[in-house]
Amino acid sequence: MKRIVLIIATFCLTANVFSQTNSVTKKEIKMKLNAGIVTSKLAETKEFYTKTLGFGVTFENEFYLLLHTPNHEAEISFLLPNHPSQQPIFQQPFQNQGVYLTIEVDDVDSIYQELKKKGVEIKIDIRNEPWGDRHFAIQDPNGVGIDIVKYSPPTEE
Repeated sequence: MKRIVLIIATFCLTANVFSQTNSVTKKEIKMKLNAGIVTSKLAETKEFYTKTLGFGVTFENEFYLLLHTPNHEAEISFLLPNHPSQQPIFQQPFQNQGVYLTIEVDDVDSIYQELKKKGVEIKIDIRNEPWGDRHFAIQDPNGVGIDIVKYSPPTEE
């Protein structure tokens, strides 16, 4: 009987060690994404995002601009090209293609109307997609396409 108790105790201890080890390896790593664009148009970019989309300035200096969405849930940064404080990988300017941003909103129609009233050029008119999105697109001073979208499940027709 002692032998069975010892085996069960050993099994339980071993299982506990493995479960603790496993929980450490499965530990969630907290990450926050901040996309950045290298551009010489810091002033124009700041004006566009703050006045057109209501972003706030988290931080700025003579070569770096960090902006946040109105609800502080996301940030985007802009960096002057060829700045001596930066390593070569962060010096080449964005070439005005191949990048887009998606901004998810609760009321895409009111934002669409607001931007039209401000005279913002609409690159893709507001529309419903078969997969459920209702969205439209504009473009920032750097050529970055901005898709403003209200996600919805697709409707069955």
